[in-house]
Amino acid sequence: MTIEMKTELGTVDVSQDVVATIAGGAAIDCYGIVGMASQKHFKDGLAELLGKENFRRGVITREEGEELHIDMYIIVSYGTKISEVAHMVQTKVKYDLEKMLGLEVESVNIFVQGVRVANP
Repeated sequence: MTIEMKTELGTVDVSQDVVATIAGGAAIDCYGIVGMASQKHFKDGLAELLGKENFRRGVITREEGEELHIDMYIIVSYGTKISEVAHMVQTKVKYDLEKMLGLEVESVNIFVQGVRVANP
């Protein structure tokens, strides 16, 4: 499934993996984010922390008509205000997708899968 954009010169098809990779990269840049979590794999009640090459697995893109919705599964750092971190991620992801691809994002839904305590 791809996202199709029409221009005066023709059409541009952007794969949803590209959208997910851009969204994951934008999220990782935010303060308080430890990483992306896989939305499908849980081991003993713990979320799997994804590496940089796989953070698109922590992002789901959905098209509903003309609207684009992003679901993100994140792990936050202990001691940060989760609501502020989530808001920052929503804002940055929406801005980056609109800036890079010209896509209008209807919603960015954040699912906090875990909190990571730094090792002393």
